[in-house]
Amino acid sequence: MAVEVPENPLIPPIPELVIGLVAFFIVFAILAKKLLPNINRVLEERRSQIEGRMEEAEALQAEAQQVLADYRAQLADARHEAARLRQEAQEQGATLIAEMRAEGQRQREEIIAAGHAQIAADRKAAAQSLRQDVGKLATDLAGKLVGESLEDAARQSRTIDRFLDEIEAQAADTTKAEAGR
Repeated sequence: MAVEVPENPLIPPIPELVIGLVAFFIVFAILAKKLLPNINRVLEERRSQIEGRMEEAEALQAEAQQVLADYRAQLADARHEAARLRQEAQEQGATLIAEMRAEGQRQREEIIAAGHAQIAADRKAAAQSLRQDVGKLATDLAGKLVGESLEDAARQSRTIDRFLDEIEAQAADTTKAEAGR
């Protein structure tokens, strides 16, 4: 009787092992010749697409950085322009205010000059009216004192003028005396 050695289920028989290895190498060779180049080509295409997209992304990022720099430069220019316009507006406002003040001052001076002229004209008219009234009263008084009528216009005018000149001279002397003190 032959002694049967129990077979190990983990170790396959040698003929099956050889046939399995030969089949493995045949399948491996077919895959290496046919399938592996297609796989490598697809992987290479994907790698080049990824690199292309990365280059595009870098180009877009560089372009975005350039656009951002341009935007910031334009913003700085706009701020500078706004500051310049604000300064010009302030200067124009100050100039306008100065012009309005000068115009107001000129109008004030005109009003004051017109007022002084009106006062001088009123004073002259009042003095003339007063001179006529004082002359008439002086003539009437002189006529009563002298006892004769001083109705002659030429004589009346000379008498009135002489009287008023004496009054004005006395007033001027009084003013000079007070100023000298």
